[in-house]
Amino acid sequence: MESIESIESAETTEASDLIDVAEPENAEKGGADARPDRRGLVIAAVVLLACGGLVGYGFLNTPEKPKPRAVPTAEVTYEVTGSGTAELSYLARSESGEATVEKGVTLPWKKTVQVPLGKAPTVALVLDGKGGQASCTLAIRGKHVQRATASGNFGRATCTGELPAGEHGEH
Repeated sequence: MESIESIESAETTEASDLIDVAEPENAEKGGADARPDRRGLVIAAVVLLACGGLVGYGFLNTPEKPKPRAVPTAEVTYEVTGSGTAELSYLARSESGEATVEKGVTLPWKKTVQVPLGKAPTVALVLDGKGGQASCTLAIRGKHVQRATASGNFGRATCTGELPAGEHGEH
C-alpha cells in the first residue's frame, strides 16, 4: 500500500504536468513552438455564433409581405336605374384592377366607392333573359360623367370615365 504522502506527491506531479501542457514555458518567451491563446479563439467563436444567430433571427422574423402603400383615390358613384334584375360589374378600390361582379341585382341600384387614381372607373350592366330597359350613370367627385342605356333580352350598357393619376383626390 502506498502512503498518503506518495499519492499526494503523484497527484501534484500530474497537475503540474497539465499546467505545463496548457501554458508551455516557451509561450511566454515567444519561442518557435509558442501556441496561440485558446481562450481568445473560443471567445471569438462564441461571439461570431451569437452574431450569426441574431442575423438569422432577423431574416426569419421579417413579415411575410410588406404593407401596401396608401393609394390615392377619388370618390365615384355608380347608379343603375330601371326595373327587373341585371348582372353588374364595377371597379372599386382594388390595387389589382379587378372588377367586382354582382349577379341577380334588383334594380334600381346605386353604389359610391373609392377608385384608385389612374384607373378608369367603369360600371357595366347586362339585363337578364326577361329583358327590359335600364340605364347606367357615372359620377366622379359628384360630377356627372356619362350615361348609357340597355334594352331587350340580355341588353348591355357600359359607363366609363377618366381618372388621371395626376389628379389629387380623396384618400
